Amino acid sequence: MINKSLFLTYLYLLIYILLSSGVILYNKWVLSPKYFNFPFPITLTMIHMGFSGAVAFLLVRVLKVVAPVKMTFEIYATCVIPISAFFASSLWFGNTAYLHISVAFIQMLKALMPVATLIMAVLCGTDKLRWDVFLNMLLVSVGVVISSYGEIHFNVVGTLYQCTGIFAEALRLVLTQVLLQKKGLTLNPITSLYYIAPCSFAFLFVPWYFLEKTGMEVSQIQFNFWIFFSNTVCALALNFSIFLVIGRTGAVTIRVGGVLKDWILIALSTVIFPESAITGLNIIGYAIALCGVVMYNYIKVKDVKASQLPPDSIPERMTKDWRMEKKSSNPFAPDDNIDDDTSSGAGKVSSISDMNVDEEMPLMASSRLSHIGRSQLSSRDA
Repeated sequence: MINKSLFLTYLYLLIYILLSSGVILYNKWVLSPKYFNFPFPITLTMIHMGFSGAVAFLLVRVLKVVAPVKMTFEIYATCVIPISAFFASSLWFGNTAYLHISVAFIQMLKALMPVATLIMAVLCGTDKLRWDVFLNMLLVSVGVVISSYGEIHFNVVGTLYQCTGIFAEALRLVLTQVLLQKKGLTLNPITSLYYIAPCSFAFLFVPWYFLEKTGMEVSQIQFNFWIFFSNTVCALALNFSIFLVIGRTGAVTIRVGGVLKDWILIALSTVIFPESAITGLNIIGYAIALCGVVMYNYIKVKDVKASQLPPDSIPERMTKDWRMEKKSSNPFAPDDNIDDDTSSGAGKVSSISDMNVDEEMPLMASSRLSHIGRSQLSSRDA
């Protein structure tokens, strides 16, 4: 018989892959002038943030599913506001890229996320540059350049939008760890939405007012409630599916699932959107970049495991290895068996972003932050 826990793990992973792919394709369909023709990415993002903030308020203040954290004005001003600003920027630029380049090419460009995060971490002083990691990042960059060269419908504007969104997201990840962790805050996905979504909505209002408000007034586009409602619900469900997956699997499983999702998404996009054809050079370049990402993940996992395994007896070491791969079946409970990439301070910020963080996944770093904080406290106590 199939183990129930294992079945639920892979079921959640499948739901995550389907929701992640579905939200990306849905956003492309809504924004593309060739299909639903709603070319207002800031407006779409504001709808997502407004709905997410409202749901979070309902869960926190009305239903009291989770309790709010002790948020002071100083913490809100120095932590939540800058994180929300870069979060809003990453969503804005990432969604705008759908207007100019294909879904397949966007997924290939997202392979640059580890490179961007490493650069930001080094600049912020939270990580050090090593030659082995540098060579892997160079391999990723070369692969992305080859993939870009092979893109049939290469668009400079769309590529710049996507790359800017990637670096904005990378800086948000660094700030999430540097700022919130120093304050000792632990935010789960619900409390993250409660504090960050309204602030991100406010930041998006400024560019919306100057860039899209006038265009929407003269546009002949009719607002379809069910299209936008279903799109927003899917985006919100994706956030919670990520939380469930993180609670039940190890980091290696999640990364493999992410890679599988990217390949599935690239294949589906070429079927659903015939204009987004891919070439052999696209595939070769992306494969090279993916090799660099896999090698980088291997190095980070190996480093963290080495830092966690003192000279113990062989049985004790085997027990620790087993515990590092096993996760609690309850994602909402504190878990001593932490992911191998977040269970030590040695992983630093780059371990937060070992997964490809899409603009459709705003809570990835925040939901993992509580695990990082607990694991670092436990390592200090030891």
